[in-house]
This record gives sequence, C-alpha cells and structure tokens, in this order.
Amino acid sequence: MNSTRSLTFLFSSWALAASLLVIAAIAALCFAAWRRSGYRRDYGLIELLRFTIAVLAVVLFNQPEWVEQFRPHDKPTIAVLWDNSRSMGTRDQAGASPGSTEFVSRRESLNALVDSAFWKPLEERLAVAIQPFSDEQKATTNLYEPLTQAPQKFKNLRAIVLASDGDWNDGKAPVEAASSLRLKDIPVFTLSVGSRSRLPDLELLSLDAPTFGLVGKSVRIPFTIESTLPRDLTLPVTLKTSDGEEVTKEVRIAAMGRTSDWLMWKPKTVSDYTLTLEVPKQAEELLADNNKLSAPIAIREEKLRVLVVESIPRWEYRYLRNALSRDPGIALSCLLYHPGLTKPGAGNKDYIKQFPSALEELSKYDVVFLGDVGVEEGQLSTEDCRLLKGLVEHQASGLVFMPGWQGRQHSILETELGDLYPVVLDPAQPGGWGSRTACQFELTDLGRRSLLTRLADTQEDNVEVWENLPGFQWYAPVLRAKAGSEVLAIHKEMSNEFGRLPLLAARTFGAGKVLFMGTDGAWRWRKGVEDKYHYRFWGQVVRWMAYQRNMAKGETMRLYYSPEQPQLRQTVALKCNVMEPSGEPLSGGDVLARIVAPSGKAQTVRFTSTGQEWGEFAASFTPEEAGRHELTVSCKQTSTKLDAAMFVQGTEIERIGRAARPEVLAEIARVTRGQVIEPARLQRVIDSLAALPQPPPDVRRLQLWSHPATVAVMVTLLGVFWTVRKAIGLI
Repeated sequence: MNSTRSLTFLFSSWALAASLLVIAAIAALCFAAWRRSGYRRDYGLIELLRFTIAVLAVVLFNQPEWVEQFRPHDKPTIAVLWDNSRSMGTRDQAGASPGSTEFVSRRESLNALVDSAFWKPLEERLAVAIQPFSDEQKATTNLYEPLTQAPQKFKNLRAIVLASDGDWNDGKAPVEAASSLRLKDIPVFTLSVGSRSRLPDLELLSLDAPTFGLVGKSVRIPFTIESTLPRDLTLPVTLKTSDGEEVTKEVRIAAMGRTSDWLMWKPKTVSDYTLTLEVPKQAEELLADNNKLSAPIAIREEKLRVLVVESIPRWEYRYLRNALSRDPGIALSCLLYHPGLTKPGAGNKDYIKQFPSALEELSKYDVVFLGDVGVEEGQLSTEDCRLLKGLVEHQASGLVFMPGWQGRQHSILETELGDLYPVVLDPAQPGGWGSRTACQFELTDLGRRSLLTRLADTQEDNVEVWENLPGFQWYAPVLRAKAGSEVLAIHKEMSNEFGRLPLLAARTFGAGKVLFMGTDGAWRWRKGVEDKYHYRFWGQVVRWMAYQRNMAKGETMRLYYSPEQPQLRQTVALKCNVMEPSGEPLSGGDVLARIVAPSGKAQTVRFTSTGQEWGEFAASFTPEEAGRHELTVSCKQTSTKLDAAMFVQGTEIERIGRAARPEVLAEIARVTRGQVIEPARLQRVIDSLAALPQPPPDVRRLQLWSHPATVAVMVTLLGVFWTVRKAIGLI
C-alpha cells in the first residue's frame, strides 16, 4: 500500500496576514525589552521564550494537521451479485434475438453477465468478483444480507452490480442496506429481469388431504386453484390414487382469482396411499409444472370406542344406540341409569354396569355421549365429571352433550364439566321447551361449510336437505352460545335478546372437542329415508371428534397435533399421551420426537409433562418446508417408540411464476447513486463502471492544533516562562 505524509494548515489570506503581523509585533516588543535590559543574557533568553510561545500560538491558530494518505496496491473490486433463487427459474424473459417469441428463464438471461469473458475490458483497472446469492434449494430470497456483507467480503470494493428479479421475501428491507452503502460511497448498478405481471397460469396452491381415513368411509379432500388466466374455465379436476383409482369432478375456476372446492373419495382397502390431484394444462399456459400436487393418506380399519350415558331410554337414545352399534367402525358401550332398574345396565352385550372409575378404563374411549343425566344419587358423581373433563382436555377425546326434557344436565354445569359447555342454559326453564308443531333447523355460514353437517355431496344440495328434514318438537332452554363456540345450526324461528337460539354448537377444549345438540328429534330424520341421514350424521360426529386422537397411536403411546392440517411456517403444537405397560398413564418421563423434513434435515424436540395424571406431554415446532415430515416419538422410561407422519400444507414463499419487482432494484440504485441497467443493454454496465473515478485514498488526519500533547507543551512552556521571570526578579 502506497502512503504519503504532509503537514498542512487551514488558513485564509487574512489569517496569514494577521499571523505575520502578530509575529512581527511580538518580535519588536521582545527586542525592545531586551534592549532596555542592557542586552542581559538572562533577559534575552526569557524574551526568546516569550517569542517562541507567541509563534507557537500563531501556528496553532492556523490549525496545523498531520495528513497521511494511503492508496492500496490492489485494484478496486467490482462485486457482481446475481440471484440464483427458485423464482429465477421463471420462463418469462424474452429471448436474446430481436423479435424472438421464445422465452428463456430469468436465470438463463444472465448467462452473459456471469461469464468472466464479459468483464475483460475492465481487467486493467478493476478486479471483478462474480458470486451468486441464494440458491434453488432455499425457500426464501434475502437481498439485504448480500448487500450488507459485500464491503466485508470483497476487499477494496468500488461498486456492486446486482442482477435479480427483485422478489425478496426474507430479511430486512434492501433499502436499509442501500443506505449503508451510500455512506461508504459504493454505488449499486441494478439489472432487473423478469416480467412485471404474472404469466398466464393455473396453479394448484393446496391439497388438504387428511392424515388418515377409514375403509368404506368417504374422505373429503379440499383443494385450492389460483388462476391468472383472463377468462373463467370449467375443467375436470382429477384425483388419482397410488393404486390406480381415479375420481374426477368438473370445477368452475374463476378468472384472475382463487377457487376452493373439494373431491369425495371412498377408500376400499387398508393401505398407505399417495393422492395426486391434477388440473389439465391450458393452451395459453406457460407453466405446466404447478398443475399437480400430491399428498399422503393412511387408510385404516379400526374400531372407535364410544360410550353413551343416558337415564331414560328415550327415542333419541334408542335410535342413536342402533346407529352406532351397527357401524362397523365403532365399538359401542352404553350405560343406562334407568330409574326403574335396580342397578345400571341391561341384558345387551353393549351395556356396562358402571361408569369407568379408573383412568386406564376411561382413557380407552374416543367419544363420550352424555344424555339427560346429571350429578345425583345413582348417576354421575363430581369425580366422574372431573375425569371426563381430563379425558377431553388431556387425551383429545370428544364429548357430546345431549340434554333432555328432565333437565338433569343443569346439575352438570355446577361441576368442572361446566367449563366445557358450549352454550349458556336458562336456569329458570330446566325442562326446555316443547311445541305441538314441528320446528326446523337452519344452518349458519359455518354450518354450511362444516363436515359435521354435510348430509349431501354439494353445498347447495346439503342446504336443501336440511331445509326438508323432519322437524323437532322439543329443544333445550338455550340462551346464547359461549365465546369461542362455533354455532353450526340455529332455531329457524325462535330468538331472544341475544339473537336466534343456537341448537348445534361446537368448541375446542384443551386437546379435545365438545359438541352440543339442543334437540332430541334427530331420530325423526329417518322418516321416508330410513338410515340415510341419521346414520350419516352421527357417524360423522364420532369420526370428527375422534380424528385428532387417532392421528397416530401405538399400544402405549398416542400422538396428535394442532392444527390438524399445518401450514408452512405455522407453529404446530404436539401432544403425546404415554401409558405404562400396565395401561396406567405415565406421570413423568423423558419424551423426545425426531422430526425429519422432506429435504432430509432433522431436528429433535423435547416434550414437557403438562398433565401428569393423564400421561400428557407437550412440545411444539415450526416447519420450514412443505411436504411429508417423518416423526419418531420415543420414551426412555417405557422404552417405546411411535412412528408417525405429518404433511405440511402450503406453497413455498419462493416459487416459480411470480411477477418480478423491478421497483425494488430501482430504489436500491437511486439510494446508492447507481444506475438501473436494462437486460437488453448489458454493454452499459461496462461503460458505466469504466467511467467511475478512481476511489479516493484513505486519509488519516492528526489535528495537531487540538491534540492533548500540544496543549501539554503550551502549558509547560507557559509554566517555564512564569517560573524564569520570577527567578530573575521580574515578578
């Protein structure tokens, strides 16, 4: 590194003239004083010291500085940073030849720029460093980071050439890095590639297949399609399974918007399937690789354990019992507290003689129905209610409240189960309300979309079915729904100061689900159609409430998570129930989960005990990749493992087909005082860089006039001057 050193003064012409006059005047005064003393030697020395101090003060008045300039031996560096992210694969850049209709990818359009031969005209004056940032495997693009790190990464940096589509989606705003570069006098020359508008395209954004399904039961598979085509389309959407089965549905796709719909698929055999949804490519589409999505689903054949607790065997109970006992996927247990019986139970094999008192017995049930029963002698106890609350809260079981005209469930509200109730009941009318004429349900907006109330394949047909269902002649004394409850159906006519009366309401409590059915007339739905709607409704209720609990389970371990269909970068709450080999819940232990993402990246999360009595453990993690995640949960104390899978929905943040953002690059160039270069005029990059002046040398200034050492010298000289004057008797 070359360096030059010099002493400089900051003075003007009048300051110089004044300084010379002061020096001349001080010299004359000193000489006159020496002459008056008879030219004594000691007087001459003190006047010389006085003159020296005065000259030094005049010199300091003109602000002397010791200046060192350093010039590096190395050439100034030009950093060429080019975007290699996934969005750069979008084929929307016009071809190199004029008038060509062929489109190349944004990455291919930069081939000339990243070729070292392109920068040869600058080799004599500048060193060119070509480096990509981001890559095709990353899910995001960060423009702030490479711009901020460039001055530290590249020695003697003179300018930056930034080639990108501007589609940043991670990190701080790039303009913040541009402001820092401007302070360092490093201009950024930006080259924007890609189209400002999205290409004509149909894109499958999501395929929300459930984690598992049951043999012989229809599975609803929602999906979302985004269209940037200028016209509405009606296209066949095809669902293919890994064993060759196909399901097709005609879907009307809105122009320039998103369309959500679903397909119904009925699995016939137990297996692990891969479902592939496909939309046919259109002639005007330029991208065809996003018309297809796949998702895994496990089809099982298993028994869901259901417990129905009732007092008097009313018609609703009888038909509900028949519906559940005839369902091949349900193992039913009934407990009947009939006032006329000497002891609970009955002669049928479905009946049990008492409420499960041990945790290991109660925890076997996936769903519990509570009919017109309460806390009283010969029925439920407060301890039973506490255990039911824990079963829902800590073990993800479902609980269905089905009150009756005897009003016994009002006593339940005074126990711990009262916190689970989705609605508020009127204590002044415990027996509810009856009517001679049949009353009707009316679905709410949530009810029209819910799987629980789906009695037909299409939304329009479903609304019509509910409007034509036989009515009910008794309903519970409901005042309003509690905060956090989802009202699915209301009374078509009756209302109060809170609005229409909610008759079908659901809520989530802890890890489980709760449903309130405010009438006892669902059995009437069999009129004229037999089991068509009645069996379907209660079968859907049981499976909806038991779904989360049965996501993944082994002999002594059960895993479930929320939300049930996690999205990319959404925190997922993991919960695990661990049992001892004897069936008792594990009160404490070391539970770990190893999670392997689709890319092979693995992480381990540790569970903490959240419900010792129920053997519940909780953890959380945030998926950074979309697709199938493999989970292995292990417990050190029981030496057991559970393998499970989770499919993370959502589209990648960084993806092909999005519009370019040239305004981002233009702002970077403006703030750093650089230039915006068009891809068709790459030669301007060479010309602009060649015209850059040589970087100014690194200058270091030592301000002698204000340096502490200078002050010390002045004080010392004044002290010596004063001391000498006193010594020779002038003071």
